[in-house]
Amino acid sequence: MALGPLLLLVPALLSFLFTFGTCVELIRFVSLRALFVQPPAGAGAPHQRADAAPSYEWRTVFRDPAILHPLMMDVGLIVVFILQHSLMATERVKRWTSSCFGVLQRSVYVFCTALALQLLMRCWQPVRDGPMLWNAHTEPWDTWIPLICFILHFIAWLVIFSIVLIFDYAELMGIKQVYYHCLGMGDPLAVKSPRAVRLFSHLRHPVYLEFLLLLWGVPCLSLDRLLLALLFTAYLTCAHSLDQRDYLYLRAQLDKKFQVFSREEAAYGVLLAQNGPSAYKEN
Repeated sequence: MALGPLLLLVPALLSFLFTFGTCVELIRFVSLRALFVQPPAGAGAPHQRADAAPSYEWRTVFRDPAILHPLMMDVGLIVVFILQHSLMATERVKRWTSSCFGVLQRSVYVFCTALALQLLMRCWQPVRDGPMLWNAHTEPWDTWIPLICFILHFIAWLVIFSIVLIFDYAELMGIKQVYYHCLGMGDPLAVKSPRAVRLFSHLRHPVYLEFLLLLWGVPCLSLDRLLLALLFTAYLTCAHSLDQRDYLYLRAQLDKKFQVFSREEAAYGVLLAQNGPSAYKEN
């Protein structure tokens, strides 16, 4: 194998490591910060006495520079991410990046997405003086609602990671493309069935429902979190274009995986019954 193709693995692996670290930080940004960071004392309507009843004068709220400026900054960050994530996924930009970077096209796309996410997370401006649309960090909800939200977030992330693994994590990160190129095997999509290629062309975001749960299932909803949830819900909804044929293909693939797991479990049971646990370990 020539040294040139092998050198392509270096930027692909660096892109993978950067993206993996960004995904870990995304968990902190989307879930941990919303679940475990307590709202500031007296959070509610701005410029209001602690003993006064909550009163939300929305016209006054959005005229307050301490609220308006962070929201405008956050809108700009979200727009930058959406433009990067969408424009680089168009066929015209894909052809251009493929002509410039060749087999590293997917790695470049993933790296730029992670970079846009890093910009969004590090420059995000929380609205600390604005009203809370709901707040469960008060009696009698301060224990059960955050606990339920934590369980839902844990399940949602578990499902997301499972789906990513099923959809071939190495290919999504751009490593498999470089590996196939080094072996002279061409594009990994070339060996997939037409139904799989059709599904990938429709399925921009395979974890649509899970991300909606992560965005909205929080114990307290501040204005900046509301902005994040609204804009990303609209973006994910517009990009979600599965049809019945795609769902049938997904169901068939899921049934196949269950059959494989069932055969492996049955084979293990037979071997265990015949020879005991030691024989299975030897195999």
